[in-house]
Amino acid sequence: MKALQGVEGQLEWGERPVPACDVGQVRIRVAAAGLNRADLLQRAGHYPPPPGASDILGLECSGVVVEAGAGSHWQVGERVCALLAGGGMAEEVVIDARHALPVPEGLSLAEAAALPEVYATAWLNLFQLAALKPGEKVLLHAGASGVGSAAIQLCRAFGNPCWVSVGSAERLAYCEDLGAQGGALRGEGLESLHDLGPFDVILDPVGASYAELNLQLLARDGRWVNIGLMGGSKAQLDMALLLGKRIQLTGSTLRNRDDQFKAELLADLQRNVWPLFAEGRLKPQLERTYTARDADAAFAELASNHVAGKLVLLIDETLN
Repeated sequence: MKALQGVEGQLEWGERPVPACDVGQVRIRVAAAGLNRADLLQRAGHYPPPPGASDILGLECSGVVVEAGAGSHWQVGERVCALLAGGGMAEEVVIDARHALPVPEGLSLAEAAALPEVYATAWLNLFQLAALKPGEKVLLHAGASGVGSAAIQLCRAFGNPCWVSVGSAERLAYCEDLGAQGGALRGEGLESLHDLGPFDVILDPVGASYAELNLQLLARDGRWVNIGLMGGSKAQLDMALLLGKRIQLTGSTLRNRDDQFKAELLADLQRNVWPLFAEGRLKPQLERTYTARDADAAFAELASNHVAGKLVLLIDETLN
């Protein structure tokens, strides 16, 4: 089968063995795969897959079940989307059957490919780890990103006012259209966030460069969940402020979680979040699709940091 790999900083479509489908697994004919910053890092050689995971790019995909191993509840022909540790940017992928979700009613396979990674990330970090309660205030850094776009909609759906930091006025308007109360622009400094806080929860993919600010912006008993290092990995923290405010700082990753953890997370997502798509309260924020032959252009656009929402690669256009 054809598959996309990152080789010495370049993208390369190559032939790979077709994986076997074992007990409790399903084989998916891939229609589309969502792009994530992790794919950029893996292409550059900075984010290798966890032990035992595929080195093929792609942490989420959608498609059609073409084989179901014993013990799987899926049927051949069903439309699914899936959370992966790798392997989504290929003609086929074999996964733990528990890591697939049904395509929400009314959505295309291209739209569904933009859901699993960002909604699983937002739900895990805001509602499970940070234990967000209705009415609590949230600050989302990089609010126009894929995860930010999902998080804004979840906050609106579950009664949490949220604010964002973004890179442009256009992206702030995009976030406000999704349900954010407002926010601040990086280029103008983020000091105005002090007037909007304090915040009960901060979801931060930036890291070191926002560390001091986050401490200042959090309310007493606030929760700061760090999910990325776009702004560096080393920072000085005022531990007296951390202690005095009783702040909880959590480092969180999803890709290297074990199969059982992911299965339980996706089951929770299907119960609590997936019905909201059918109700029209959540919508995939698919900014643009690219064909597989234009993968370089898709990766370049994602790296530009000008994307609002998600980019998706169409692997098999006959399925979309």
